[in-house]
Amino acid sequence: MVSVGSKALASRRDRNCCNLVEDNLMGREDKSYNQGRKKKGMSRKAKNDSFGFDADNSNKSVSGRATDGTAKPKKSSKYQNTFSEPQPSIVRKQVDPETTKYFSEIVNLFESDGVDLEERPVICGNALEEARGKEFELATDYYISHTLQILLEGCNVDHLCDFLRGCAKVFPLISMDRSGSHVAETALKSLAMHLQDDEAYSVIEETLTNICKVIVASPVDMMCNCYGSHVFRSLLCLCGGVPLDSPVFHRAKSSMILAERLNLSTSSAPGNNLSHHHQGFPGLLKFLVSGMLKCSEEDVKYLLVDQYSSLVFQTALKLFAGHDQQLLQIIPVLLDCRKENLTEGNFIEMTAVSDIVELMKEAAYSHLMEVILAVSPESLYNEMFTKIFRKSLFELSSHQCGNFVVQALVSHARDREQMEFIWEKLGPKFRDLLEMGKSGVIASLIATSQRLHTHEHEVCKALADAVCLPNESPRSVVDRILFLESYFACVEKSNWKWPSGAKIHVMGSLILQAVFKFQNQLIQPYIMSLTSMEVDHVLQAAKDVGGARTIEAFLDSDASGKQKHRLINKLRGHFGELAMHSSGSFTVEKCFSASNLSLREAIASDLLSVQSELPKTKQGPYLLRKLDIDGYANWPDQWRSRQASKQSTYKEFYAAFGSGEAKSSKSDSFLADTSKSTSLAIGVKNVRKEIDHHLASSEKYAKHAVVDDVMKVKNKKHEKGHGGASDEKATGSVNQKPFLSVDLKKNKRHGQEERSKASRKKLKV
Repeated sequence: MVSVGSKALASRRDRNCCNLVEDNLMGREDKSYNQGRKKKGMSRKAKNDSFGFDADNSNKSVSGRATDGTAKPKKSSKYQNTFSEPQPSIVRKQVDPETTKYFSEIVNLFESDGVDLEERPVICGNALEEARGKEFELATDYYISHTLQILLEGCNVDHLCDFLRGCAKVFPLISMDRSGSHVAETALKSLAMHLQDDEAYSVIEETLTNICKVIVASPVDMMCNCYGSHVFRSLLCLCGGVPLDSPVFHRAKSSMILAERLNLSTSSAPGNNLSHHHQGFPGLLKFLVSGMLKCSEEDVKYLLVDQYSSLVFQTALKLFAGHDQQLLQIIPVLLDCRKENLTEGNFIEMTAVSDIVELMKEAAYSHLMEVILAVSPESLYNEMFTKIFRKSLFELSSHQCGNFVVQALVSHARDREQMEFIWEKLGPKFRDLLEMGKSGVIASLIATSQRLHTHEHEVCKALADAVCLPNESPRSVVDRILFLESYFACVEKSNWKWPSGAKIHVMGSLILQAVFKFQNQLIQPYIMSLTSMEVDHVLQAAKDVGGARTIEAFLDSDASGKQKHRLINKLRGHFGELAMHSSGSFTVEKCFSASNLSLREAIASDLLSVQSELPKTKQGPYLLRKLDIDGYANWPDQWRSRQASKQSTYKEFYAAFGSGEAKSSKSDSFLADTSKSTSLAIGVKNVRKEIDHHLASSEKYAKHAVVDDVMKVKNKKHEKGHGGASDEKATGSVNQKPFLSVDLKKNKRHGQEERSKASRKKLKV
């Protein structure tokens, strides 16, 4: 049995306060921002590595304390002479043996399972009373801090608040300690849990007020500490009424940012679609943020370029998303504009523009600026666009950090006029940007072109021209985009060949996925390039995650059925092999959906060869059910009839609701041409699912009817001739094509009528 103490030890994870996991997805070249807690001492094991934006403090312990145990603030050499006065140092006393023994016995008691559930809060409360006056020493002790976490999770709200009030004056110091930060986080999470009880609100508010007053008195140290900033953000989330471990508010998540920029996410700004999980404290949230901004001008300059304090500002901005009045007070300070009586169109001082541009070349501030652009009210965004970016757009796009700011600027462009200006500055620079490795800027520009429905033809042509030599056929355009880095690293580009075994470029794949969202007539060079790829290259791409997503995007595109079938045919004979890959299984499903009857049968035949192995893979069981491979293996004729029935039903639907191209294209598959409208495409997808559901239901009810009638035939011992005729009729009822009602609102009732008809069919003897 795993003990409580060992569970607490096992639950300790390195908390990554920077976006480490997904930054390679966005092509971040600067790594200083991403050192984070995991690589720089966020675990409790002591390390001697340096951390921080300037990476010049290798002689300090990672907890911000000197080797003598005194708590000291982390400073930057760049601003050392102007930095505010630190908090008085506190010498951490050793925990006396008697106290150590007491808490050791508490742990043994919990590990022995000798505590009833009802007694647990009482024991936890009594133990916390023993910690009174020793909170700092106990919370920063490596072993006893684990015990404190158990006690804080198990006590009632009164004892929890008593503990926090007792350590309020040293809460920042506890939060900046390697072990103490875990105790502080646990206490805040326990408070969030107790907020489910409305009666606890007032006592929790009083406790948090005491803590916030201490933090606001000197916030800089805590904001700039790798542990303290994490606790600070949790406190902001608690006051803001959102989950403390929310990936949206608590740390930058590059995959989420990228999804929004490439129109893969429905949220338009951070926090817009996240419901608050508990009551918040809006007054305390404003109090904390205003205290952060009241630091001296020199301190604010330091805070803007420190990687940890930048994260604190980002969390605060996201929590105020949609609250324009508060944002108009916060953002000008972060733009180094502190003048009074700010008015619309006058938020930014022209004298500060050059400094802001230089700040955006710093890793920490570039991240902060991305969030500023995402949450800014329209009036402020327009002013930033006009005053800051008009003369520095390409300069920033070329910078390793600044290009991410430009991505955010482009992604949040408000209208076609702004897109027109962006295109004038960056449209002719596609090749330059790709050569510099700034493909993310182009991806954002493509997505914004789709969102605003402007410059779509120009964007597609410029991208193709950027990866093709003058007067060269676009036959290899897809190949080169899939391997952007390899292609542009090649000196003799005319001699570039498909790099066998190389990993597909992530951003190149994302660019192609965005391109295939354009209308058919705009992307013909890309379609021709993809469908003319060699079989081995298609198979290699399908086995790569990025390549598989590109193929799936093409199969979902506005391309014709013939073009899709041409690509699917290249994978013929390899679908079984492809289905064994975790990402390839999705591609197999997409190919099946986009195929005509003969191609569907070819896919099913390929999967039969791996039918026994597929259930061992993650997606295998689903794929076998979805494609009904068992049905194909045992009843191939009925399987073909069911697929034909679906095909006929889909054709009727597209005849009634599809685009003009879908109606006129007789040779295309029934899934070939979808509507150009995104909303209609979603509707089509939902209706397809509904059709599949009704067909499956009809088949199920009909099969039950057949079984019942066959049993009756056997019981009555009728002649074989009658049985054969009835079997034929029964099979006909199974494969009977349902009529597709023109009125979609009648689909449900229509399905019920079909099932009723099927169940009433009897074998005639």
